[in-house]
Amino acid sequence: MTELDRRNALKLLAGAGAASLTACSGKSETAAVASGSTAPPDPASVLDVAELGPQWQTSDPFLFCAHHDDRYPKGNERLGPAASLDGRQIGSDFAGKDGWRMYHGDIVPGFPRHPHRGFETVTVVRTGLLDHSDSLGARARYGGGDVQWMTAGKGIQHAEMFPLLQQEDDNPLELFQIWLNLPASDKLVPPVFDMFWDDTIPRVHETDAAGKEIRVTMVAGEYGGKRPPKPPPNSWAARADADVAIWTIKLAAGAQWTLPAAQPGSDRSLYFFSGSGLKVAGQAIPDYHRVRVKGDVPIAMHAAGSDVEVLLLQGRPIGEPIARRGPFVMNTQTEIEQAFRDFRATGFGEWPWSGSDPVHGAREGRFAQYPDGRTDTPV
Repeated sequence: MTELDRRNALKLLAGAGAASLTACSGKSETAAVASGSTAPPDPASVLDVAELGPQWQTSDPFLFCAHHDDRYPKGNERLGPAASLDGRQIGSDFAGKDGWRMYHGDIVPGFPRHPHRGFETVTVVRTGLLDHSDSLGARARYGGGDVQWMTAGKGIQHAEMFPLLQQEDDNPLELFQIWLNLPASDKLVPPVFDMFWDDTIPRVHETDAAGKEIRVTMVAGEYGGKRPPKPPPNSWAARADADVAIWTIKLAAGAQWTLPAAQPGSDRSLYFFSGSGLKVAGQAIPDYHRVRVKGDVPIAMHAAGSDVEVLLLQGRPIGEPIARRGPFVMNTQTEIEQAFRDFRATGFGEWPWSGSDPVHGAREGRFAQYPDGRTDTPV
């Protein structure tokens, strides 16, 4: 690792709090409440309501969640924005000028090479494309509903860049990045990179008694007899009793639906990120707010205004001490200090890519190349 590499990496480490600003199924044994049924108002089911900021507040076993919604303009021949970058703090551009951000990129928007240890990232790209490269030798281009699930474990470096391929049209990008903690027993497992292509992610379409549509998309956790791909083997989500669920729930205007109960002891949050007029357990929820609700009771939801969309994060808490600094999450400060020493000494593996912000070319489609050389493309 050259001194320049070290400086760049440590700069990213120091800015990881800002970087991270880019950046659940109910119990499978529990039958869903019938579509369109409405539980009686139960304000006691709502535990807390809080406004969403750039970084969304989460509860154990989740560590972090951010919603990126950038209205990127047309791209140029370098896959960056065909627009002036004047007035932006290049290298740390989070202000949202003109509705989009460069983040830590200086040509292509995104997050150049940076390390992680001790947790997992789940990246759900709903619109646009993301180019991934890492120190395992894996790389990918994914988007349009694809999900990348990465167990950082004992340590990995990766880059996440947002190539603007369209030169004749705008390049909107929308994604969620979610950090899921690992228990102490799994914090130093070998890192794993995995892809869930859009066509493998289950969606349940229902209508309520009035014919209004509800759509549930499941990245983790079963619903309606459908189950998403298995998470990596050391994930907290791989344990059935962890009750982890990551869903998006879209209700058409006027629709009523009841979220089935989770397992006792599960923590559950609804992130109301799109639309207006949502009611949860009979309580009106302000736009763009998090609603923390009881986990072990059914939760009535009503789109009383426009179409609404909600992200659900659910799981049984790990219940262990958390020590975190920048891109490392361990159980003690001593372990954090060791993570920094290990990173400085090893870089968490060789970086086989040219530059800290690699992108995969203007003509490349969606694909994944795994560390063992295997390649995969969506159907």
